[in-house]
Amino acid sequence: MGHGGNVIQELTTDHREVEEIFGRIEAMPPGSKERKTLADQATIELVRHSVAEEAYLYPAVRKHVEGGGALADKEIEDHAQAEQILKDLEGLDADDARFDTLMTRLMSEIRSHVADEEQNLFPRLQAACTPEALDELGEKVRKAKKTAPTRPHPMAPDKPPANKLLAPGAGMVDRLRDAMSGRGKES
Repeated sequence: MGHGGNVIQELTTDHREVEEIFGRIEAMPPGSKERKTLADQATIELVRHSVAEEAYLYPAVRKHVEGGGALADKEIEDHAQAEQILKDLEGLDADDARFDTLMTRLMSEIRSHVADEEQNLFPRLQAACTPEALDELGEKVRKAKKTAPTRPHPMAPDKPPANKLLAPGAGMVDRLRDAMSGRGKES
């Protein structure tokens, strides 16, 4: 799928990519080793996406959307719940009984979060911002994803400025660990 465009287009593309991974996981038999590989890929994408949203999307929602503070807080809480599930999944193999339970919970949480963003948050942000501001946010989100962590860090700060300061360092460490272990590479 192509990335680019404004923040809404960029994040919607991310949503579709994660949903495609979820569909592939659901199509595989329980216990399949490939499910773990795909879960790792979903984790990488979800963490990068969440970090970028927390750094740029939610501050913009707070600033531009009426009632944006409460809306952003709810979305950040959704992220925290999903990130804890991702952390719990991290050490499990696909044949662990808890793996399927956690994956089902994760997919449900993410699908609900995506629906809320696409049906509520995105339209409100689009109505409140100029096309140029949305384009600029899209560029910032793309840049943030390039240096973002690839593993869940549930105790890390989720609001600026601390998240913007710490995320690149954690991202560098995560990408090094991924390169050494081969995590995130399809077989």
